[in-house]
This record gives sequence, C-alpha cells and structure tokens, in this order.
Amino acid sequence: MSTDANTAPGPEEPDADGQPDPAEVYRDNQQQVDQGVAVMGAVGDHFTVITGGRFDETATNEIFTPRLREGPYPAHDVQERLRGFVEPPAYARCRKALDNRILVLRAGRSTGASTTAFALLAERHGAAGITGLDASDELSRWRPKESRGYLLQGLAPEQAGGLSEVVLTGLAGLLRRSNAHLVITVRAEVPLPHDTSPWQVTHHPPLAADVAAERLRTMARAGDLTGELLAEALEHLDSASFTGHLGAHPLPGEAVDVADALRDLVVSGRTASSVLAELQAGSSAAAHKALAESSHRADRIALMAAISLLDGQDRTVVEEFSTVLRPLVTERGGPPATGAPEPHGHRDLLGPALGDRLEAVGARLGPPRFGVVPLCTVQPVVFSGRHRSDALLRCLWLEYEGMNPLLWKALDEIPHRPGIELAAGRAIGRALMHATGPNTLRQLKPFAESEKRWRRRLVAYALGEMVEHPPLTGAIREQLRRWSGTASVPLRCTVAETCAGKYGLARPVFALKLLDTVLNRPDTETEGTRLRSAVAFALSVLVSEKAGQPLVLDRLRSWQTAEPGTQQHSMAVHVVNSMSSTTFPVAGAPAHHRLRLADLLIDHFGRTLDLVVTALDDPATYEAVVAGLFLIENDPVLRQRTSFPRLLGELSDVARSHRGVLRFVLRRHRARTSPPAEGFAS
Repeated sequence: MSTDANTAPGPEEPDADGQPDPAEVYRDNQQQVDQGVAVMGAVGDHFTVITGGRFDETATNEIFTPRLREGPYPAHDVQERLRGFVEPPAYARCRKALDNRILVLRAGRSTGASTTAFALLAERHGAAGITGLDASDELSRWRPKESRGYLLQGLAPEQAGGLSEVVLTGLAGLLRRSNAHLVITVRAEVPLPHDTSPWQVTHHPPLAADVAAERLRTMARAGDLTGELLAEALEHLDSASFTGHLGAHPLPGEAVDVADALRDLVVSGRTASSVLAELQAGSSAAAHKALAESSHRADRIALMAAISLLDGQDRTVVEEFSTVLRPLVTERGGPPATGAPEPHGHRDLLGPALGDRLEAVGARLGPPRFGVVPLCTVQPVVFSGRHRSDALLRCLWLEYEGMNPLLWKALDEIPHRPGIELAAGRAIGRALMHATGPNTLRQLKPFAESEKRWRRRLVAYALGEMVEHPPLTGAIREQLRRWSGTASVPLRCTVAETCAGKYGLARPVFALKLLDTVLNRPDTETEGTRLRSAVAFALSVLVSEKAGQPLVLDRLRSWQTAEPGTQQHSMAVHVVNSMSSTTFPVAGAPAHHRLRLADLLIDHFGRTLDLVVTALDDPATYEAVVAGLFLIENDPVLRQRTSFPRLLGELSDVARSHRGVLRFVLRRHRARTSPPAEGFAS
C-alpha cells in the first residue's frame, strides 16, 4: 500500500488475534524519507512503499475568513460586521417590507447594503441564525428548510429576470410556514420585473459622519480609546478638513477609514494634515497622478508595482522583484532617450538609496518584525496611504496596456520567497475583481498549471478574493469545475488549493464535489501523492469550522466505500488511519486544523459512528480504527467525553450485518476475558 510522506500505512491483512503490533515489531527499524522512495520488507504478498519528498511544495498556508458564504454564517462573524452599525435612511421601510417575509434591497456598490441586510435578519433570527444562498440559484426552485434568516447577496442578472410577483408570492408563503425571512441584495443597475416593486426598497448609505462617529464610540466602548481621546477624535471629525473629506468620500467603508485614521491621530499625536494626506493617497485619482508623474522613470514604476503587488513584504523581496521588473518596463517603453549629462561630468555609481527611492514614490519602511518562516527579522515596505497599494495595482493592471503581462513575467522569473504567493495572490485578486472580459480568469491558468505549489497557492489566494465579488461567482465556479476534471494534475491541485481557503469555507458543499472530481482519475504514484497532499490540506481547512465537519464525514464515508486502488479510497484510508492513530493531517504535513477520531465522536457522534462502521469493514483501515478505539477506551477522560459505552452498544447492535464490526466486538471481548499471550500485545 502506498501512503503519503510521514504517514504510517495501516495493516491490510485480516486480523490475527494475539499477533504483535506491527508498529512495535518495527519500532527500531524505521526510516524517515524526505525524498525518493523507501521499500521495506515483504509482508505476505505486499510491499510497504512510503513515498517521500515534498517536491517544490513550500508555500504559505494561511487561511482567511470569507465575507460571502453559501451556508450558515458564524455568529461571531455577524457580530463583527454589525459592530458600529448605523441605520440607513430607508431602514424603517426595510423592516416593514420584511414583515412580508421578503425584501429586495437595491443598492449601489459599497454602500453598505449587505451590512444592512445582516442587521435586519439578526433582529429577527439572531446573529447565529443567518444562512447565505448561492447568488446563481433559481429562487423559483429554492425552498427554505429552517426557521432562519436567508441572505442572497448580489442577485445574478440572469436570475433577476426570473423574479416575478408569482415567484415572490409563492416564496413568501413558504417562508411564512417555516417562520423564515429572505433578503435579496441586487445592484441598482440590474433591471427587475415591474411587478416585484412591492418587495423592493432602494438603499442609500447613512451619513458618512454618523458612521465615523459611531465607529469611534464603538472603539471607546471596547477600550481602544479613553473618554478624552474620544472627545478629541470627535472634535477633529467635526472640523472643516475632515467634513470636506467625508463630503467627497461618502461611502461607509471610507467613513470607517476616517475613524481608524482619527484613532491613529489622537493616539500617536500625528498632525491632521498628515492623516488626511494618507487618506487621500489611496484614491484612484491619486494613483493615476502618481503613475503619470513617474511615467518616464522605469525604476519608479517598477518599485511602485513591486510594493503594490508585494505589500508588506520584506525590503529585500520588494527590491528583488523591482530589479527583475525594471528592465521589462524599460524594454516596453522602447529605446531610452539620450540622458542628460551627469553633474560635474561624473557618473553616479551608487544611485539613490532605498530610503530616497521609497520617499519618491510615497512609501516607507515599516517597523521590523520577527518572521516565522524563515526565522529572521523582516522589515516590510508599505505605502504611506491607506489603500494606495490596491489603487496603484488596479490602475497598473487594468488601465495601462501590456503592464499585467509584465507583472506575470516578473513573478514567473523571481525565485520563491516566503509569503509572496499570499501577498501577490490577494493583490491580484482584488485587482481582477474590477476586470472585465473573457481574459479575466484565463490569465491565471499559466500559474494554475505550474509544477510549483507556491504558484498554485497564488492562484488560490487570487480566486479567494475574486469570489467575494458576486458578479464573478458563477464564472469562477464554472472555471473550477472544468479544471477539476482535467487530466492535468497541477490544475487539479490548484482546484484543491482553492478549496483550501476562502472558497472552500464559503461553499463547502460545492468544494467537496470539486475534491471528489479532482480524485476521480487514475494518476501515477508521484502525481497521486502530490494530489492527495493538496486534497488533505483542503479537508483540514473544511473541518476547521464545525459546520463543515458533517459534510466532510459524509464524503469520507462515500470515499471509503469506493473501489480499492482508486484515489478516493486511498484518500479515505489516509484520513481515517491518520485520525485514528494520531491526528489528521499527521504532524509535519500542511494543515489548518488537526482532527482526532475522539474529537469527531464528541461533536458528531451519529455520523462518526457510521464512518467507524464503514472503516471497520474495510481491511485497509480496520487495524488503525481498532487501535484508535482502544486508545479512547483506555483513556478515562476520552471514554466519558466520547460516550464510549454508547458507541459500543451501537456497534454491538449492527455487528451481525457488518463483518468488520463483528471482528472488533469479538476481539475486544477476547482481549478483556483472556490473559494476553506472553510477549504479545492484546
């Protein structure tokens, strides 16, 4: 049997009671394999093959919480969204419309309509009672299942035309019977049938000054500001300079930025003018101006692009990327013009220092911090304005001909440095949220089919950002569906990596379908190991939230019953054996959350019982599960917390119809009624 690196294969032979535990027999005859293949001695007709090697698999495994979900929203997430919420002008009308079970909330982009929808539903069902719906689903076919608040954010234009008075009236009746409510947000420019007007309310954001003031008061209630500092911040907020800024930037998100800036102002003692300058530097107009002023300087364009793409990365990483990009930008601009003579007839052999170059493009060095990987000090490079990185990269990527291919080319040429896939992936994703046309997703494919994991992780991070934008949800879903069924192993690995992040947490049902398709092809042992590693990481992310664990358990049980030798069966065997003997994923393997069999019995007894029954019937997992059950039984705390006596009773009830369960019950009975043979484990 083949297993992933650092994974101890479970015995596949039929149980031979009284025989020594193979782990004990080979305790002093073990190998650690970092690369290549180790073949140990034959046992019966089988060889134990442990495939080692990480390939070029080093990458960042950080996970971010999605803002847009299909499924239950965690209560703490909803509470955080409503922190400092200010009711918009039409809030009373929204409440009244929702009394009839359905509200269609029309709004412009970034006006706070989603926050308003959360507040309305939380009033009716609490912070833990809100479930997100797929924006591409046909509402005429959807049925409420529970007494909850349902939220559909960004109704797709192709679905909007299907709404009608008949559909909404029928839905309202179903919602009333379930004691549920539905809020649909739709962009203001999306046309809706006229007969839906009784359910529609047009949303306008609350006053920006009110949002900023409430945000500051929330900070004071949380202890982030003293009473004196709060009064000082509110005084600045009422000043002409900040009032004028909010008049030009009236959106709720911009008001939150002002509140955060005012907190920094009063805490650090900075001047109001410097804070305002940083706020204004993040606008699209400021980004265009900065790029226009530097249009003749390849060094400055390259440096600005490097900081925008790798925001917060160490100075050496930013300089390295800038050095690679500079000649590409120079070549793009054609032959250089004849330069002015050097002053005093001497060449400048040093050039400007980094600090001077950063100052010229409006950036600075942040305070040093200690990096985790590798263990070294990191000094990040950041722009001096809020959102300036996003604004500059968006302009470079979308508005200047031929710039985004150069950025991809530079990323392709630089060596991997820890964290660049995270910074660049998220930055590219935020830029592509504003892109249009058929090439929006196509440009990700060269990195998606790369042999190097960090490049595939970059695509995963980019897609995780893009899918937060409802108009792109359907296109990304279709792209991942196509990639999941391709013969290319790297592309399927990218699908798994994408499921191991925002996308998977936001859409666990669809993510598990993708993982099933990803594994639905025979691959070489080397390819299969890499693919199973990516899928294992995705599963570790999906089980990090309790809501996803039942779905994963159901999928594992399905894979456990697949034909031996298939990728699905191998994956199930790996997961079940790992969490029975130690944890899944095993120590040393990339993971976001590690599970034990005992944890699942505590939280999901019924589904875990079904998986245990299936695993005991499978020779590939029988020994590991038996050992895991004995470990639980022999630990008094775990025995109580897992309701182990109840588990034994349930297993005894089904033993007659499950050969593996019967073997376990008889084995346990013999182990407790007969003394163990001398020299052997029971």
